[in-house]
Amino acid sequence: MFQYLFRRLLVAIPTLLVIVTLAFFMVRAAPGGPFDQDRKIPPEIEANLNRVYHLDEPLYQQYFRYMGNAAQGDLGPSFQYADRTVNEMIADGFLVSAELGITAIFIAVVIGSLLGISAAMRQNSRADYSIMAFAMIGITIPSFVMAALLKLGIAVSLRLWLQEHGWSADWLPRTAGWGEYGLSQAILPVTCLALPQIAYISRMMRGSMIEVLHANHVRTARAKGLPERQVILKHCLKPALMPVVSYLGPACAAVMTGSVIIEKIFDIPGIGRFFVNGALNRDYTLVLGVVVFYGALILLFNLLVDLAYAFLDPKVRLRS
Repeated sequence: MFQYLFRRLLVAIPTLLVIVTLAFFMVRAAPGGPFDQDRKIPPEIEANLNRVYHLDEPLYQQYFRYMGNAAQGDLGPSFQYADRTVNEMIADGFLVSAELGITAIFIAVVIGSLLGISAAMRQNSRADYSIMAFAMIGITIPSFVMAALLKLGIAVSLRLWLQEHGWSADWLPRTAGWGEYGLSQAILPVTCLALPQIAYISRMMRGSMIEVLHANHVRTARAKGLPERQVILKHCLKPALMPVVSYLGPACAAVMTGSVIIEKIFDIPGIGRFFVNGALNRDYTLVLGVVVFYGALILLFNLLVDLAYAFLDPKVRLRS
């Protein structure tokens, strides 16, 4: 086990290095700079700022300086947020982004698995076709489109309609912020992130469950007269979950990258909003810091998925 973990870490380090290198040169290739504002600053002040942040050095020197600091855990200061470091901003936004992402993934796994099992148990029925139709809709509509539709349709148009008819609209979910009003602010962003994953997981779970239901050990369990519920929970659920567990690594990555836009749309103070603002303002260190953090998280999730996959199937050997 420890040898497997060590080998995976050895593979993860160069992978993360490549991600950071590509991000470094891509963000520097974008037009404009961190101090290009609507009101042009005097050349001598801009020269002083470039000197303070080492932007007057050759690009290769900036790269090695950044990589050396990043290796020590220092992601540098923000160019746009005065007196704040990238480490502090990521620490402030991570708890919010983690709460949003974990909630969405948990809901997606539970609801998607239940829908997939239900569809598999009623194969080729109306319930099966309805669930798969819902899944296709969830797959084809991007999360940012769903966010705009929900925000406009439920939280704006429906609120105006209720107010015009003299009814209270306080029970409707809120369209911005996080934490001040509890569940009311979490409904829409969590729904937007969870819906596509529910669709993928339900389709995956349906196909996997159908295959397991026709396996020999399930036929044997039914022939012994075991109750259907015990057959599903004890003999079908664990092997049917294996494709879903394998998908959780990419799913977590999709939720994290999707939350970048969702946090901006719903004005959630998470890492995603910092990333979007940093990209618009050419805040090089902030953008790179978020890329490093997200890249490390994705590699960690993939490692955890591999370990969980081996736990569900003891026949799988942990080898690179």
